Amino acid sequence: SLAFVNALQCKEPHADEVWSVAWTSSDTVISGSVDGTVKQWDSTSGQVSLSRPPHNLAIVSLSVSPDARFILYNSLEGTTCLWDIQSDQIVGKHESYDRSTVEGAEPSWSVSLNPKGGTYAASSGTGNVNVFSANPDSFGVKKATLVSGKSKYGMVCKYSPDGRRIGLALENGQLFIFDVESQSLTTTYSSHAMTVRDFAWSYDSSLLLTASDDKRLTLHDVRLSPSGKPGSGAVATLVGHSSWVLCTDISPDSRLAVSGSADKSIKVWDLSARCAVSTTHESGEIWSVSWRPKPPAPGSTGAFVSAGQDGCVRWWRSAGVSGL
Repeated sequence: SLAFVNALQCKEPHADEVWSVAWTSSDTVISGSVDGTVKQWDSTSGQVSLSRPPHNLAIVSLSVSPDARFILYNSLEGTTCLWDIQSDQIVGKHESYDRSTVEGAEPSWSVSLNPKGGTYAASSGTGNVNVFSANPDSFGVKKATLVSGKSKYGMVCKYSPDGRRIGLALENGQLFIFDVESQSLTTTYSSHAMTVRDFAWSYDSSLLLTASDDKRLTLHDVRLSPSGKPGSGAVATLVGHSSWVLCTDISPDSRLAVSGSADKSIKVWDLSARCAVSTTHESGEIWSVSWRPKPPAPGSTGAFVSAGQDGCVRWWRSAGVSGL
């Protein structure tokens, strides 16, 4: 078993639940809340270093560029913004729900920046993934629509870290993987019979971990052979939460995973042993977790950040290691 301790707590909690949090490559943390704000946090002090004025509705999804310069975030009704941290300016804004400019416009829900730049992906209520321009001069111009064939709500979509694929999880529990270059559906997984709330790619894009309302997490081998044949699919089920699993992430070395649940607990899992090695109980539901991208120090199993119902962002590190 492992022990993780609360190393730091934010100094100015959000006024409402935090639905999305990300630990960036610059060692800051970004959070988006139901209170309509997006904040950047200092991981040494727990203080807010930058923030956006409140949107009139909840922030439901956010995505950070690999260099941590750009933050993409989306609101409840489907306003997608690109925030340049360097200049502290909104350099792109797209009202995806506006049917006066685009016929049949689909309000975006979950958004994900292409790690190679140039585009972002967005899920919607139709079971499709829409790919838009992420360039400031053409931000929000639709580039492609990737069709799952299921008219179910797209709970979450994410580019793989290598930028070659996009994953889409639906409210019916199915998971779809699309090839970016060919814009085609390559693989469908039906590992859950209930809603998949979140999933995480491993850093080498070979594994994918899903978190579901069925109280389970499922680990998928999604490696592609040279001929393009999919990997072996669901290879493990992680059981231990007593309610919906709301969020998950995989450590940079792919040894561990972290999950948060409606049962108010955070679990750390050993992926090779297929078991939970640490459980921490919180005062409210855990809506988002994110591993620190920086490789852990010798003798450490790393660090992660969590956020949820109480509006507070918390930093966690492995016990026995001082600081982050």
